[in-house]
Amino acid sequence: MKILNYLLLFICTYGVAQIQTPQPSPITKIEQVVGLTNVSLEYSRPSMRGRKIMGDLVPMGEMWRAGANKNSMIRFSDAVKVSGKNLEAGTYSLFVRPGTSMWEVFFYTQIENWGLPSEWDINSIAATVEVKTEKLSDAVESFTIAIENLSNDGANLTFKWENTQVSIPLEVPTHSKTMASIKETMKGEPKAGDYYNAAIYFRQSGQDLKQAKNWIAKAIEMDSDKYWMYRQQSLILAELNEKDAAIAAAKSSLKLAEEAGNQDYVRLNKKFIEKWSQ
Repeated sequence: MKILNYLLLFICTYGVAQIQTPQPSPITKIEQVVGLTNVSLEYSRPSMRGRKIMGDLVPMGEMWRAGANKNSMIRFSDAVKVSGKNLEAGTYSLFVRPGTSMWEVFFYTQIENWGLPSEWDINSIAATVEVKTEKLSDAVESFTIAIENLSNDGANLTFKWENTQVSIPLEVPTHSKTMASIKETMKGEPKAGDYYNAAIYFRQSGQDLKQAKNWIAKAIEMDSDKYWMYRQQSLILAELNEKDAAIAAAKSSLKLAEEAGNQDYVRLNKKFIEKWSQ
């Protein structure tokens, strides 16, 4: 009876066992905020593993799924521009026709493909981008799609493998979204933080500095013990060439930073007070 029980246990265990092995092209998911726009990537990453890639595993002049397994996908929460071409918010599959000096990159609205679509539909092409190739000095082992060189207004969508790289400029609607948010917030009952953030954005994006001056003053009036607010006020006043007022604001920031023990702001304020005093 014991032998029978052990035999049954072995058979049951063997029947449900599953061997786990690493995938040759593991899937990757990336979430990145660019400005105020959510961008996500989902793709599989094949590796070189001693093989010749461009012109061999990936033939020149032929359509490629930009990865392995299911088609690579990119999602945008807002309408964006890729190399100056408009793309609506949504999800797109990525396909590439590589060449020695230039790639064609296709943003394709059909996303449920295993590899290439069984039938290529030109009406499903949302945008086509032609982008020059760059030669890399160090080989990239695993195929990589990345969102790089982030700024408030955009980034680069970059493809890398072996010794080849291409980068597509990506533009996002940060300015229009921020201005709409500021306008809507100012209609209600803005808090000190709202005035502060609006003032910083106006200064950093080259908007109306006089309006930024008014907003930062209101922020400090509502919350007068924040050294970082006085720091921003000093920068705004300096850009308006109101040096004496800028120095006074920096001294207020310095005093509060010393009380708070924030040495970074202490150093910054001392440096700029000396600069503006010359």
